[in-house]
Amino acid sequence: MAVDYAKISVAEIMTRAVVTVIEETTIEDLLGLFRKNHYHSYPVVTKTGELAGIVSEDIVLEILLFDRIPASGHTHLSAVRSLGDDASGIMMPYPVTVSPDTSLSETADLMLRHRVDRVCVADSGKLAGILSKRDIVNEICKRRD
Repeated sequence: MAVDYAKISVAEIMTRAVVTVIEETTIEDLLGLFRKNHYHSYPVVTKTGELAGIVSEDIVLEILLFDRIPASGHTHLSAVRSLGDDASGIMMPYPVTVSPDTSLSETADLMLRHRVDRVCVADSGKLAGILSKRDIVNEICKRRD
């Protein structure tokens, strides 16, 4: 029997316990997180928990290794504002975001169109979770067993 992924919501499989950074997190602390953890990106939140942006390994490579603002050819990186001293200065504002009730099929389509490996899940502007392509693939495999 075929599974209708349009009827499965992001809330059913998203990761709720997300490691985040605040806008004032220093570059050194960010680098420490990348070194310590296996995560490829960190959502950036305000002190009140609102989603402000995301910092990814791509941004770290582009900005910190090459000391340049991402080229306009990198669509999802071109939104980065400056070479800052903290997360707010190097984050990509307005990351690709879905709501908890968005379907898995719609979310997967969004990821493919925007060429991102994960999306932030926001509810009323506050970060509720994160969902990666790996999470979706794992869910597909689980439901096919």
